Amino acid sequence: MQVEPIAQGQLSNRRSKQDLRLWLRMLACTTLIERDVRSLLRRSFDVTLPRFDFLAVLYRADGNLTMSELSHRLMVSNGNVTGLAERLESEGLISRTPWPRDRRTVHVAISSKGRKEFERIAVMHEQWVAEMFSGLDDEEVDDLWRLLGRLKDTLE
Repeated sequence: MQVEPIAQGQLSNRRSKQDLRLWLRMLACTTLIERDVRSLLRRSFDVTLPRFDFLAVLYRADGNLTMSELSHRLMVSNGNVTGLAERLESEGLISRTPWPRDRRTVHVAISSKGRKEFERIAVMHEQWVAEMFSGLDDEEVDDLWRLLGRLKDTLE
């Protein structure tokens, strides 16, 4: 999406001010939810959010991902996942296997131990998120989902 800058001295219109307020509200909500999830994961399971997200991506992939694919899905750099991958592998939660044709490519898979740990944590994670959204009724959740989907499509 390409956005033209506002010319110097040009005042924003009411809509652009409302768009900015909406973005800040979405950011505030995301920050509050993430803060609570981080705290609950740490307090309940002594697990970090990046560790949980790493296992979640592998769990949903239900197979091997390259480190690059994993980084892309986590929206972080390869360097950010390497250290975490090493720790998770040393704990037996994942396996890393170099690709025979290209030793620079490493495939990552969740182990049965990692799958069990993720499932144990994910049950509580789902409950926490449900509690956070409990102030909205089903129709409001559906509307929010639909509208955020439209926004995501526009941004992509």
